[in-house]
Amino acid sequence: MKAILCKEHGLPNSLVLEEIAALTPTKNHVIIAVMACSANFPDTLIIQNLYQFKPALPFSPGSEVAGIIKAIGEDVRHLKVGDRVLALCGWGGFAEEVEVEATRVFPISSEMDFVTAASIMYNFGTSFHALKDRAMLQKGETLLVLGAAGGVGLAAVELGKLMGANVIAAASSDEKLSICKDKGADFLINYSRDDLREKIKEYTNGNGVDVVYDPIGDKYAEPCIRSMAWKGRYLVVGFAAGEIPKIPLNLALLKGCAIIGVFWGQFASLESAENIKNILILADYFIKGQLKPHIYKYYSLEEAPQALEDLMNRKVIGKAVVILNDELRNPLVSITKKPEKQVLELERTSSGKILFFDFDQVKDFVGQSFDFTEWLEVNQEMINGFAEATLDKQWIHIDEGKAKFSPFGKTIAHGFLTLSLSPHFMYELYEVKNAKMGINYGADKVRFLQPVKVNTKIRMTAKLIEAVDVPNNGLKMKIEGTYFVENNPKPVCVAELLSIIY
Repeated sequence: MKAILCKEHGLPNSLVLEEIAALTPTKNHVIIAVMACSANFPDTLIIQNLYQFKPALPFSPGSEVAGIIKAIGEDVRHLKVGDRVLALCGWGGFAEEVEVEATRVFPISSEMDFVTAASIMYNFGTSFHALKDRAMLQKGETLLVLGAAGGVGLAAVELGKLMGANVIAAASSDEKLSICKDKGADFLINYSRDDLREKIKEYTNGNGVDVVYDPIGDKYAEPCIRSMAWKGRYLVVGFAAGEIPKIPLNLALLKGCAIIGVFWGQFASLESAENIKNILILADYFIKGQLKPHIYKYYSLEEAPQALEDLMNRKVIGKAVVILNDELRNPLVSITKKPEKQVLELERTSSGKILFFDFDQVKDFVGQSFDFTEWLEVNQEMINGFAEATLDKQWIHIDEGKAKFSPFGKTIAHGFLTLSLSPHFMYELYEVKNAKMGINYGADKVRFLQPVKVNTKIRMTAKLIEAVDVPNNGLKMKIEGTYFVENNPKPVCVAELLSIIY
């Protein structure tokens, strides 16, 4: 296979294209046939040996890929050969194949093209975590995005608008700012020409900004902190402009503000369950057309070093993508100009449950995903009750003393107990207001992937995959339910649930 290799640390022009041996998956890993790989700022650092992760030479840069699973290693159960996936591989993506740990691989729907899939995780994952989890951005607040035309910056502009903020985009040229305007920015600052503090003061009527999203650092940091509102939050995302700024800490005292670090990679590792939730929410936004990455340019594999060069020279607006499939290459414009699916606006309860008022609304929702349910603890009393009701009294479920010496260290729930929670969870997700009755009549496909231990919290997310009319004025629904337990990114169960409503 062909791969771009870093054989010695240096600038992009030191990278070489070579033919290397095809890959074989090791335990808990998969081999992905790469269709597209985006270029990101850390790729420019890792080839210079300036990044926190330092792979052994030689290696291929490229940390964010989309493609098709070609082979799976031992103990990989939630993926299969032929799956369309995206993955955060760290490095190795500028090649026709890449080996990735299975926990870093995520299936994508048929509605998402490979270029989009290779362009969302790093930028949108970082920015969503920053705004949602770290800044806790609220509707109506003012968000200032520095480096707003870069990958993470443009993602922050889009997400900020989607979350209801007033967005000020700051970038180094009018060309870059025009893209920010197209993505929803309310106000623009060209900091190569404008006085940053004066513009912030003008746009906020002297009140300052609530949240600053800073992926560039250097000389821009201090004037922004001086321009913050009381109890503002300053997000430290990166230092693309060069120097790591030295901030006088008395500014944090005077402003009552918080300086908050954003390290998405560590968050994804240490809080994997919350990261999975974020990824599913983002995927839903993309499927509904609420978010869309801006593609600066497409590069062939041979041109991958130029993509990194363009990143380093700050030419890239949005995303630079290396493509490895002829069908994606010709014509390139078709990759990003697929017809957008109309977003269905539905009424929700205060708890977030979707309300359908007729069967047509249900049908229009096909292909879209529901949110997560609340957590539900599976305790021993529940397990014992299920054992009594089903006459399934295996010791691994009900004998706590004996189960201590099992590989699980405690009792586990029956697989079908997990499945039996589906009606409870689905009631949290949606309600058809004018339906007279509903019948849950089973599951089309079920896979129990991992045991659910006693006193574990479990929840479900779901996608409506079919809604068709049936005799007697009914509607048959097929819903794909995916069940997760706390602190585990892998699903414990996946099932296609069947029900009829009248």
